[in-house]
Amino acid sequence: MFFNKGVLYLSVLVTFAACNAPPVPLDDILIEKTSVPEQCVRAVKVGDFVRYHYIGTFPDGNKFDSSYDRGSTYNVFVGKKQLIEGMDKALVGMCVNERRLVKIPPQLAYGKQGYGNIIPPDSILHFDVLLLDVWNPEDGVQTNTYHTPSVCSRKVEVSDYVRYHYNGTLLDGTLFDSSHTRMRTYDTYVGIGWLIAGMDQGLLGMCVGERRIITMPPSLGYGENGDGSDIPGQASLVFDVVLLDLHNPRDGITVTNQVVPESCTRKTVSGDFVRYHYNGSLLDGTFFDSSYSRNRTYDTYVGRGYVIAGMDEGLIGVCIGERRTITIPPHLGYGEEGTGTKIPGSAVLVFDVHIIDFHNPSDITEITATFKPDECDRQTKKGDFVKYHYNLLFVRPAGEVPGSAVLVFDIELVDMEEGLPEGYMFIWNDEVSPDLFSEMDKNSDKEVEPSEFTDYIMRQVTEGKGRLAPGFDPYRIIDNMFSNQDRDGDGKITEAEFKLKADEAAAHDEL
Repeated sequence: MFFNKGVLYLSVLVTFAACNAPPVPLDDILIEKTSVPEQCVRAVKVGDFVRYHYIGTFPDGNKFDSSYDRGSTYNVFVGKKQLIEGMDKALVGMCVNERRLVKIPPQLAYGKQGYGNIIPPDSILHFDVLLLDVWNPEDGVQTNTYHTPSVCSRKVEVSDYVRYHYNGTLLDGTLFDSSHTRMRTYDTYVGIGWLIAGMDQGLLGMCVGERRIITMPPSLGYGENGDGSDIPGQASLVFDVVLLDLHNPRDGITVTNQVVPESCTRKTVSGDFVRYHYNGSLLDGTFFDSSYSRNRTYDTYVGRGYVIAGMDEGLIGVCIGERRTITIPPHLGYGEEGTGTKIPGSAVLVFDVHIIDFHNPSDITEITATFKPDECDRQTKKGDFVKYHYNLLFVRPAGEVPGSAVLVFDIELVDMEEGLPEGYMFIWNDEVSPDLFSEMDKNSDKEVEPSEFTDYIMRQVTEGKGRLAPGFDPYRIIDNMFSNQDRDGDGKITEAEFKLKADEAAAHDEL
């Protein structure tokens, strides 16, 4: 292969001249986008206010200025001649977190005059710019809901009290505050000036469980001065909010999801004693307690202040077997302090309640006949001995009968035997023998021993002359009768000790 030396020499001269020639004059700014964010929600327009960092250098790399060195962003309106013309043009169209290398010719910078002893005349300027914030004086609060709960029965209104978590960032994503890191919600009234104006507006219309992004300009945030620490002046603010709780001081309890049994003959009133099961949760669904987990009902009087005021009210007017959801505002629950553990302060409480039973201390036994034979010549009375089948009914499953439970017995009477008069364990069917003691004293020793006494009484019962109280062990009854007659307790009855019941000054369950 052959080379034309003349051509080669010319090429070397041209290359050498290009490397050592002065910079080619610029007619306009040159922009190189060195970093572009994946998303650009908003681009700078003429009239916008921006906050940005920059490093200014000459083409040879020497630095003449830097906002980083001053520790604060450069804040300015774009397109209002508050900047050199080239920078005014270079910032238009930028996105937050975008980085640009901008080359500005002298005629769009400081021209032939330069800038003091910092920038010589006719200097080309290079700026490495990072945009951090953009807003417009006409901006208001912007909200973007990215999660909506399936059920929203109520939305935030002015004067409502809310509990919410948030992450607060600047527009470039810099975190300045978070309730999550403190592990405690932010609790406040809405729309009455307790919050910065942008948050007061941004929370309106939210549902419990909703998540939204609230973006606000500095005029609705911390303004020109910032907060003095983490939020710089003239900063747009972005809050990622999840609403956990909502109520109004005027709220009372609400009862929903009522399932009332078809048969409801009685409803609770103040002073009744109620047994019920419940699941307790916060308004956002966070579980805090359940009687089911303890496998035991909660038992209490209602309307007497034994439970929180909202539950006292919510349990009035319920039927046995009824299910209902009782929503209780904090001033009728655990108030501003909560319980200190599972229930935070100012929390709305939701109880899903199932009424198991109730009664009143003044109640008496209720009897309802479900079947009665056509012929009923004799009815039971006090003291009669009866035989019956029964089913014991109560709402809890089979097992031990719980305390304070109302019991329902389904009874079928099978047989009955007439009882004895009150206070008697033995009665005579015939006239009493006038020589009763002698008849008992079979060996005529003037004393009646236990065996003689027992044999005599059992013989009277067998012959139908006397009757023992039904339903008891006959020998225990006879032993008791003997003990009552054996006044000195020596195991024998003398004629002086022996007396009939009719002759007794005090009553005994004996002859």
